[in-house]
Amino acid sequence: MAAFSSLSDKLNHVFSKLKNKSQLTELEIKTAMREIRIALLEADVNFSVVKDFISKVSAKATGENILKGLNASQEVVKIVHEELIELLGSTYSKLEISDTPPTVILMCGLQGAGKTTMCGKLAMMLKKKGKKPLLVAGDIYRPAAIKQLQVVGKSVDVPVFEKGQIDPVRIAEEGIAFAKANGHDVVIIDTAGRLHIDEQLMEELSNIKSKVKPHEILLVVDSMLGQDSVTVASTFNSKLEITGVILTKLDGDTRGGAALSIKAILNKPIKFCGTGEKMTDLEPFYPDRMASRILGMGDVLTLIERAEQAISEEEAKKMAQKMKDASFDLNDYLDQLKNMKKMGNLSDMLNMIPGMKKKFGGADLTVDESQIEKTKAIIYSMTIKERTHPDILNASRRRRIAAGSGTTVADVNRLINQFTQTRDLMKKFSRGKMRFPFGMR
Repeated sequence: MAAFSSLSDKLNHVFSKLKNKSQLTELEIKTAMREIRIALLEADVNFSVVKDFISKVSAKATGENILKGLNASQEVVKIVHEELIELLGSTYSKLEISDTPPTVILMCGLQGAGKTTMCGKLAMMLKKKGKKPLLVAGDIYRPAAIKQLQVVGKSVDVPVFEKGQIDPVRIAEEGIAFAKANGHDVVIIDTAGRLHIDEQLMEELSNIKSKVKPHEILLVVDSMLGQDSVTVASTFNSKLEITGVILTKLDGDTRGGAALSIKAILNKPIKFCGTGEKMTDLEPFYPDRMASRILGMGDVLTLIERAEQAISEEEAKKMAQKMKDASFDLNDYLDQLKNMKKMGNLSDMLNMIPGMKKKFGGADLTVDESQIEKTKAIIYSMTIKERTHPDILNASRRRRIAAGSGTTVADVNRLINQFTQTRDLMKKFSRGKMRFPFGMR
């Protein structure tokens, strides 16, 4: 995840200095703690949070059992990992769902944090879980805010309740009444934001809260604000007593300090994080998985969940059968490329595979996704027979395909070689002659 790439690199650099040592001295641990402290501060983590974190890690890492242990360096990494999980919230915090519908979710935040888009993303996630959400347009001030929510709602096929530019409290109340009358079991209220916190905004939100009594008050925070986001969150929490935080733009060029500071300062859970611009780019926030990603340990569970969402059970069975009977062709290869795109950012996925970063030198891995589009163009330029029987692709056919796809013969040759290698690997896996990399089964 882009937000933590710099911090991850720096922490792994610290650990790399320790890994070849069977035992550690107090000085070596003290030096490592100083470097970790600097890395966290440079990631814009709150100073008091960093101080407390380093104090806890140091206390555990300088214990006699650690210093004299045969795997002291591994123990230090383990301690840092455990404390990171604690810092991020320990356990996954589920969305509160009311036993008596509808569940009311009040969304709040500053203007520009991505609140309206997040309403749509959350609605889409809940819809996939069998819920029937309703979006309520409570932002009556920002130009075209109602229209924006309608566009978002249409993109995820979720209806939007709006009453124009009347009292937002009344809109919220009537929206809930509409939901009850029309069988909607979740109501997501989009509220007005400001460029900065002001009393009018807070009073309006307090009035909505007192009237509709939401089950969740979720604060949408722009993670690119860094320490300012913690200040914003503290102010909203003091006025509204929020129930959770949604971090947006974690895929952007941000240092990630907000994620590592908010839970510790507010004692409120981070419930979701936005990982991209698409409406599907919303993930539940799992502290243990995020800590593993930060330390370059990968995140297999999230990778599996993305795959399950992108690939149906029927498709998976069909592909398993093709691997078994060696009938994998370029049509299947094209389908796999499409499914990979559905799973999200490919660079992000590569970095979720345990051991992958270490295998390639420790730096974040990147995928040029334009190459995938080029590959798709080449396959689309083939006839059905050529896709089904790629072995017939002789020199003249490859020249025709290159001309038709706007690529070169070298590009076509490269694709055929990649496809052949993939097919051969699948044959080996299906026959049990090859084990999955990095200890995965």
